[in-house]
Amino acid sequence: MGYGILLWSIDEPPVLSGTVLPVYIRSNIEKIFVVGIPESLRDENGIDKIEVPLSQFEFVGSKKKTDIRAQEFSEYALTYAENLQDALPIRDNTDNNSKRVYRLRVGEIIKVLGKVRGNPPIGASGDPLAGDWLKVLTKDGITGYCFSNRLKLFNQVESAIQTSEVDNTEILKDPDLDLILSRRWLPDFYLQMINSRKINIQSLEKRYQFDPGQDTGIARIILPDIERQFEYDRIISSGERAFSFEGKGSTLQMHLRPNNSLSVQFMDRAQNGTRRTLLFVTLPTDVNDIIIQENARREESFMTIYNQGPVYTSNNFGTITLRTTGDFTWTGFDLLVPQLFPAETNGNGRIIMDLYISPSYEDRFNGAFTLRFTDIRTDNTFYFMYSLDNQGLRLEVIPSYGIEDITVMRRDPSPLVLYFFKDSN
Repeated sequence: MGYGILLWSIDEPPVLSGTVLPVYIRSNIEKIFVVGIPESLRDENGIDKIEVPLSQFEFVGSKKKTDIRAQEFSEYALTYAENLQDALPIRDNTDNNSKRVYRLRVGEIIKVLGKVRGNPPIGASGDPLAGDWLKVLTKDGITGYCFSNRLKLFNQVESAIQTSEVDNTEILKDPDLDLILSRRWLPDFYLQMINSRKINIQSLEKRYQFDPGQDTGIARIILPDIERQFEYDRIISSGERAFSFEGKGSTLQMHLRPNNSLSVQFMDRAQNGTRRTLLFVTLPTDVNDIIIQENARREESFMTIYNQGPVYTSNNFGTITLRTTGDFTWTGFDLLVPQLFPAETNGNGRIIMDLYISPSYEDRFNGAFTLRFTDIRTDNTFYFMYSLDNQGLRLEVIPSYGIEDITVMRRDPSPLVLYFFKDSN
């Protein structure tokens, strides 16, 4: 048929990985190649052909092309790796958020096929871990990518590679742990945010999460009020759908609830060693998609105001000129200085449609926004509710204490109201 290279060394007869061999038969039913054995490596019985699993052999074609491929592979032809961490994942891509295709047991040997580019996992310090993404092959034929930080690389010299005899069945048949490690766990208030349709992009961009850390051996909790990491050696079952992170003083536990939310508990030394419980969920939509949708909503809301104008004028409060970028220029606002605006500003800024209004205000206002002057650094942010009519734009100043999270919940008892007519020109 042609030629190919051996990816995993065989011991009888002894043929090292990276060796170029002729191919006589390929059987997709039996999942084998029948390959020729070099005369110098044949045993006393003179066997000149052997069966090799499809996954452990790379068929190339012509002898010339195979020799070129063997030269490319030579750097890693004899390189194997021993896994140092229980449940270390092999993934389908070079990113620790990509899908897991296999979980390694401690001591398991895998074949290194090469080094590839990718995004390194983040360690406990918040910095990328030292190491490389490797394309690897398991003894039973799974190919994927594994980060080298928790692997011990070694080169085969002459003896056969001895793979671990530890049974992997228990790990592979734990569907609850598989579910936990295969999903991205985000704080429950993200889901509440989505269900209420009030999206705080700044919060989403913080990437708050619980990361079990199967790539690093370091579980991480990142929330607005807490950031903790827990080093561990393995994850063990501690009850029905419950698991403990064992090793290095870890007190971390997790429990998969019936609704598939994840409860995470640990002893919080900052609170006199009391047990703290946090709740995490998975989202029906990718965070990046939610951010894109929210930015589109904000742009649409702003363009509604822009299209009504884009120039609004008041005899008392000056002229606001909007641009499609969300920027504005406000001139002639002397009567608002210093009661509202600082004297240092020249009136250049940006409108951000990042606020929502309480249902009790929806009959009188169309929405709310943040106005931020970009030509000064301090005292540059102001909040307004607004309403549009056929004549122009009505703004009401909202005090910062009237906003909870990103929703206007209270008005000023004596609100400052500004009305601007749209420019008839």
